[in-house]
Amino acid sequence: MASTRRLAAILAADIVGYSRLMGLDEAGTVQAVREHRVAADPLIAQHDGRIFKTTGDGVLIEFASVVGAVECALALQQMAAERNAAVAGDRRMEWRIGVHLGDVLIEGDDILGDGVNIAARLEGIAEPNGICISEDAFRQVRGKVEVEFADLGEQSLKNIARPLRAYRVGLSATAPQPISAPATLPLPDKPSIAVLPFANMSSDPEQEFFADGIADDVITALSHYPSLFVIARNSSFTYKGRAVDVKQVGRELGVRYVLEGSLRKAGSRIRVTAQLVEAETGKHTWAGRYDRDLADIFAVQDEITEAVTTAVAPAIADAELRRALRKPPDSVDAWATYQRGVWHLGKATADDYELAKTFFRRAIDLDPNFPDGYCGLATVEIRAAATFRAGSVAEAQSSAERLAHTAVALDGNNAFAHSCLSFALFARGDHRGALAEADRALSLSPNLAAGYFQRGTALIYSGRPQDGLKDLRTSLKLEPRGSNLAESLHHVVIGLYFSRAYDEAVEAAQDLVRSFPEYPSGYRWLAAAFGQLGCVEGAKEALGKAMAITRAPFVRPRAPWDRPEDDAHFLEGLRKAGWEG
Repeated sequence: MASTRRLAAILAADIVGYSRLMGLDEAGTVQAVREHRVAADPLIAQHDGRIFKTTGDGVLIEFASVVGAVECALALQQMAAERNAAVAGDRRMEWRIGVHLGDVLIEGDDILGDGVNIAARLEGIAEPNGICISEDAFRQVRGKVEVEFADLGEQSLKNIARPLRAYRVGLSATAPQPISAPATLPLPDKPSIAVLPFANMSSDPEQEFFADGIADDVITALSHYPSLFVIARNSSFTYKGRAVDVKQVGRELGVRYVLEGSLRKAGSRIRVTAQLVEAETGKHTWAGRYDRDLADIFAVQDEITEAVTTAVAPAIADAELRRALRKPPDSVDAWATYQRGVWHLGKATADDYELAKTFFRRAIDLDPNFPDGYCGLATVEIRAAATFRAGSVAEAQSSAERLAHTAVALDGNNAFAHSCLSFALFARGDHRGALAEADRALSLSPNLAAGYFQRGTALIYSGRPQDGLKDLRTSLKLEPRGSNLAESLHHVVIGLYFSRAYDEAVEAAQDLVRSFPEYPSGYRWLAAAFGQLGCVEGAKEALGKAMAITRAPFVRPRAPWDRPEDDAHFLEGLRKAGWEG
C-alpha cells in the first residue's frame, strides 16, 4: 500500500483519570464513554472531522481546517461540561484535548507521523476540561475563533526532539459556560508522594509489564512508611503514557513529591532510572540508576524495588528537614515543629537535646493527635538522662513509656510508634517486650530503619550481640543519616565490645567520636576497649575527654537495660583503662 503525505489538523483527546473511573465502576464507565462519543459524533461531523483511531479512553480526529479542529474542540468540551453538570465530581468524564497542524503520513484509513504524535503530546499537557494547541495551529486560528489564548511558552514534549511553543485555549466571556480550572488539592499534614508509571523506553513491549510492576511495587513499599502519605496506584497511573508536568501532578493529586522513572532493555540487561522531584518547584531531590541482568525477572524486580524505596524514603526525610528549617518560626505547623526537634535530636549534644524537648512539646501542643511528637519527646528524655545525666533515668523511663503508649493509642498501625514503645520497654529492662514491639513495627513497615535500630539494640543488651549488630547495620544502610545516627554508631561499638572484638570496637568508637565529638558515650566505650587491649595512653585520653564532656559522675549505677554480666564487663575495661571508680 502506497503512503502519501499531506498537511492536516489533528485533534487528540482522552479522558482524565480513566483508570480510576474504571476501578470505581467498569460497566458504568464504559457506558458513559459510549454515550459521550454518541453525543460527539454530530459535532465532529458538523466541523468536517474524521475519526481515524480510537482507544479505550482516547480518540484521534483529522480535520481539513485548524479552525474547524479548534471549534470542534470547544464544542466537545462544552458538551462534556453540560453532561457532567448532574454527575458527582468523582464520576465525571473530563476530557483533555490537544490540536496541532502538521505534516502527516497517510496509510489507507490510518494517519501516522510527528503531526499525530505532537497532537497527542499536547493533549498530555492540557489541563482537565482544557485545550492545548501548538504554535503552528495558533497562527491559523488567531483572530478567527472567538476565544482567548494563553501563551504557555516553549514546552519539552516526550519523545519530540525540539521544544514547541504551546497555547492554552479558553472560552470567551460570552460563551454559555467557561471551562473549569483543575482543582488544586490541599497537601496532607505529612510528606506526600505520587509514584508515576515508569516509562518503557525499550522496543520490547513485554517490558511494559515489568516497568509497571516496579512502579506498583514501589508504591506498595512506600505505603508501609508511617511518615509518608502515598497516592494510590489507581490515581497515579492515570498519567500513564502521557507527557506530564510534575508541578501539575502535584496540584492535581495534592502531593509534595513526585517519583518518575524509566526502563531500557538491551539484550539480557536492563537499566532502570528514577528521579524524585519536589512538585512545587520542579527541583530534583534525588536520582538513581540501576543496571541488572534479567536472569530472574521477579528477583530483579524485587531488588530494584527495594533499592529505589530505601533510597527515596531517606531523601524525602532530608528534604522535609531542610524545608522545616527554612520556614519562619511563627509559621510552622506540628509537622515542621517536629522536624526541628528531629534536627536537634540528631546533633546528640546536651544543649541540642534540651532544644529538641522544647520543639517536641510544642509539636504536641499544636497537634495533640500527632503520634510522632510523643515519640520524639519519649526518645530525647531517655537519651538526655542516660547520656548527659539530665535528670533521673527512672523518671525519664516512666515518662517515656507513658508517651510511647499514648503514641500507639493514637495510631495502632503506626510502625514508628511501635518502635518508640520498643525503646521505652528496653529502657525499663524489658528486653522481651522491646523485641516484640520492634518485630511489630517491622511487620507494619518492613524497611523501617527505626525498627531495625530498636531490635538491634534490644538484641545486643539481651546477650545476642552478633544478631543485634546485623540489625544495626541494616538500620544504618536504610538510614545512613538522621536522628538515630549517633546512637546507632554507639550501639555498634557496644555490640563489638560485648562480642569481645576489641580492635573493631576501637575503630568503631573512633569513627563515632570523630562524627560526634561532644557525645561522651563514645569516649567511655573507647576507653574500655583500649583498656581490654592494654593501650594505656589511648585509654587515659579517652577517659579524660569523657569526663570533661559529661561534667557529672562518670559512671552511673547500673541502668535497667544492662545485664549484670554486661555491666561488669564494661567496668572491667574501664578499670584496665585506669579508672578508679
